Amino acid sequence: MSTTLAIRGGIVVDSTGTRRADVVVDSRGSIVAVGAEMEADESLDASGCVVSPGLVDLHVHLRQPGHEEAETVETGARGAALGGFTAILAMPNTTPTVDTAAMVNEVIGLGRGTACDVHTAGAITVGRDGETLSPMAEMVRAGVRVFTDDGTGVQDVRLMRTALEYADSLSYLSGGRPIVLAQHCEVSALSKGGHMHEGRWSSSLGIPGQPAEAEELMVMRDIALARLTGARIHFQHLSTARSVAMVRSAKQAGLLVTAEATTHHFTLTDETCASYDPVFKVHPPLRTDEDIVAVKQGLADGTIDAVATDHAPHTSEDKERTFADAPSGMLGLETAFALANTELDLPIEEVLALMSWRPAAIAGLDPVHGGPIVAGGAANLAVIDPGATWTISADHMASRSTNTPYVGRVVRGKVRHTILRGLPVVVDGEARM
Repeated sequence: MSTTLAIRGGIVVDSTGTRRADVVVDSRGSIVAVGAEMEADESLDASGCVVSPGLVDLHVHLRQPGHEEAETVETGARGAALGGFTAILAMPNTTPTVDTAAMVNEVIGLGRGTACDVHTAGAITVGRDGETLSPMAEMVRAGVRVFTDDGTGVQDVRLMRTALEYADSLSYLSGGRPIVLAQHCEVSALSKGGHMHEGRWSSSLGIPGQPAEAEELMVMRDIALARLTGARIHFQHLSTARSVAMVRSAKQAGLLVTAEATTHHFTLTDETCASYDPVFKVHPPLRTDEDIVAVKQGLADGTIDAVATDHAPHTSEDKERTFADAPSGMLGLETAFALANTELDLPIEEVLALMSWRPAAIAGLDPVHGGPIVAGGAANLAVIDPGATWTISADHMASRSTNTPYVGRVVRGKVRHTILRGLPVVVDGEARM
């Protein structure tokens, strides 16, 4: 027998607009009603909060299989739920790589019964080696809608063209849903040996840098390929002003391009690397103040479609190496909304669009995730207090790792409850799963 839960006293915000209403969901996963003074078996307080479709993250590293000491699907999903996410897209750079239907099924199986809906991208090439196309069709049949060699850009232009054309032909296997190629934009011949952004700070610190052009040349190339093939492409973690400008022009020309930006690429600059603390080492690297301004403008004017985390846990042992030897990446799931809400000069409706229904559409997860809050809709919701202030601490995160660069930072916006398929998986900021 199903039970009902009323979320009372909040302001509903979704792609259709903003209104004050209570929301009643049932344990079978559906929204029963949206209105006022409705009966339910249980209630959750949403006073002072917005009730939104659950957040969706296009870019998460869950480390399992292969590096469970840093994160597991279960711990990553719990962190995602605490951050208000009801769906996340895991990257395929695990060990072994997610480049077969069997590996897709393994990751999806690990995600069953966790606090968040776990999906996975598939690798564009076998082993992410950039040489041979992966068996995309079998992975689409297993549920994959996004392919990427994230961590490595596809260097061979002919192979990338073939991948775009092939992916564009596979929508018949996905019920008409488009298959998206997501590109890690980096020309490795230019970036090789670099550990931070190449510029004034890298020169001052004596740390070899990666020039912005390493990203921008591949953005330019793949925009040209999108024009040539008519296929859609998604640009991951844009980080430079010129990359943003090129994507803006591509959209104005009607090309099927989308893009994401990470929270750290609009909140941190390369100057933070002056501490030589590897917690600030990411890939692509932290850029300049001018780049941050451009990324924020891209998020504000719709050039950049989504905020993603690039959640990348690493053990303390790995991150405590020298700056040159430490791996790139930082945690992001539990701090993403608060950082976006604090640092972007945008109304709450726009922040939620960037973190819920727009990324859901790119990943092919709508309307189950990111869909309008209406009777009959899927009960995947986040209840967020946008005015609550809190101080970030690594000690209280769900992740097995602690590599957040934001320790001690005061932010605004706190997830109070997260509802997954009609069931509360986070209540009053505490995980139930």
